[in-house]
Amino acid sequence: MLLIQLITMKRRKIVVAAGFCLSFFLGTLMNLLYIPGFEHHQNHDNRVHRYYHKKQQRVTGDSQLHVGESDTKDVAESSSKNAAGGRHHQDLLLQIRERFDEVVRYRRRQGHGSGTGDPVRPLERRRLMDSEPGDNWDPIKVIERTDNQQTHFQNRLSPSTYMQTKSRKDLTMNSRSINSTPMLDCSSIDNVTNVQYLGSGYTKAVYKAALNNSLSVALKSVDFGGHDMENCVKKYGSPGDCYRLASFKIVKEMTLMERLQHPNILKLYGYCYQDSNDIQDTVTAITELGSPLEMIQLLQTSWEERFRICLSLVRLLHYLAHSPLGSVTLLDFRPRQFVLVAGELKVTDLDDASTEEAPCSPSSTSDCVMEFPARNFTLPCSRGRCLGINEKRNLYNAYRFFFTYLLPHSAPPTLRPLLDKIVNSTGELIWGIDETLLQLEEVLYLYRNGFYLQNSTQTHRAGILSNAAV
Repeated sequence: MLLIQLITMKRRKIVVAAGFCLSFFLGTLMNLLYIPGFEHHQNHDNRVHRYYHKKQQRVTGDSQLHVGESDTKDVAESSSKNAAGGRHHQDLLLQIRERFDEVVRYRRRQGHGSGTGDPVRPLERRRLMDSEPGDNWDPIKVIERTDNQQTHFQNRLSPSTYMQTKSRKDLTMNSRSINSTPMLDCSSIDNVTNVQYLGSGYTKAVYKAALNNSLSVALKSVDFGGHDMENCVKKYGSPGDCYRLASFKIVKEMTLMERLQHPNILKLYGYCYQDSNDIQDTVTAITELGSPLEMIQLLQTSWEERFRICLSLVRLLHYLAHSPLGSVTLLDFRPRQFVLVAGELKVTDLDDASTEEAPCSPSSTSDCVMEFPARNFTLPCSRGRCLGINEKRNLYNAYRFFFTYLLPHSAPPTLRPLLDKIVNSTGELIWGIDETLLQLEEVLYLYRNGFYLQNSTQTHRAGILSNAAV
């Protein structure tokens, strides 16, 4: 009888343990897979076929970054559409203008005084949205210098037409290299091979292609059948202006790839403007190719590989917190915004990055609240801005999407106390990104030099670190 009871109790324990493991696995799976914003379509052949049919009948000059080129007919058509569209269309034009202004700000922006990053470099190698050779147009001056006699007429045009009513106005990259590497252009992708559709988000479609049957690159372009384009056309009925609104996200991403140079940011190889789908000057970004970050697979890799991913992420976030543009936050922070390139973690999606820090009033208790699914945080208000909100948002997202799953599990036992402290301190936002990086670099030092194998030495060093952190 006693034996039967013991067997029954043992079976119950096994069932409870199995249920706990299953619930943890399902929770992880739901958290990682059921996040909207990116879908792997099944109609890959149709996507690739459409990509080829989108290729232009006319390719614009080598490395000129345009935002639309119009003649008298375009102006007349745009004017009539705007007059018919009324208030809704004016709202669309305002959105386009705001995105254009945002790109200009990033191109010309100086770092915040509080930043500790490198001084802002003049973009002598390559400048987004400068005039093409022989054209002295500057987008900032165009915005500021509005002819009073044309103000009413210009405001009725799409921003791209407004900036080009007198003559051809191009947003260009002047030079042909990035960090001494020749820049790719339309001719580089004119005869690409092995084109494969990889996936799409709300705005962009991404393709893999081979250049000269050797270099594999990623091609990013606006997805004409994507969420943003379909909703915009349905609401405003203007495919051309809806495309321009969406395309500025790609232009913004290319701008940030130029300004933010870091090993954990995907490299921009070049871009191309071409005519497609009856829309002039559709943009394609040519970037480094990475493999998708599959968290389920990553959970099955060695702890060393998982630690490397987390360390790369923290180094990236440290750079973004002190970047030449100021503190940069990734508003759409999800594992699917990252890829692996030769085992190195890199952020691939920057179109939703922002350097704007939330404004606040010292008398308000709700201005600086960061809301997450599991909990909220309230940050202090300093000089009219929520103090450190961009850095803290990035760090907590790193905790909830990466650290909590990748850092502690199957780690060397002697490193667990320090790793647990890192996870807990970031989960509570007790530490900032500087301290988090310092502690992870210490873990790397201990692991690389084999100190984690020596219990006495590791215990001594971990005790010092724990006391210092407290």
